[in-house]
Amino acid sequence: MESSFLIAGLGNPGKKYERTRHNVGFMVIDALASRQQITLTKIDNKYWTCSYQHQNNQIILMKPATYMNLSGSAVAEGVARYKIDNTNLLVVCDDINLKFGTMRIRSKGSDGGQKGLRSIISALTTQNFPRLRIGIGSQFNDAVEHVLSPFSKKECEALASIISIAADAIEYFITNDLQLTMSRFNRHYLEI
Repeated sequence: MESSFLIAGLGNPGKKYERTRHNVGFMVIDALASRQQITLTKIDNKYWTCSYQHQNNQIILMKPATYMNLSGSAVAEGVARYKIDNTNLLVVCDDINLKFGTMRIRSKGSDGGQKGLRSIISALTTQNFPRLRIGIGSQFNDAVEHVLSPFSKKECEALASIISIAADAIEYFITNDLQLTMSRFNRHYLEI
């Protein structure tokens, strides 16, 4: 039976933020779209989206255009528009509490200080939706400065691999049990 999945990658719109740590969610969505050779289209100045079929499932990719801290309004609109069950919503975001190169998929939970997740939890009035957190480094003095900074040269060398693994994890999640996805992909991938 066909299911619909909404994969929402979080970030900030605009060239200024394009390659910053906070935009790793956008990078994963772009990688998935690139694999399918499709382009995202902007809807009502709220989000970019595109969709494709993957093994009899409809996959909707989304990048909110509302800035990180207001991601909830775009994601909630997408959930309603495409009639997505919360278990088929996967939010992809950065995590400053995880070492660079670490991935954590969870079925639910708090925002952990991630303001985009906080906005989505508030808009959906539930914490019960899967999320994929990608570590952007946990060594910093100022959190805001850290998330809005670009990756270091050394990190950039590994970034494409991390983005690719995250895209693999999402494709695996679509056709497999969440627990299996967690056991397969939740780990630290590199030392730099």
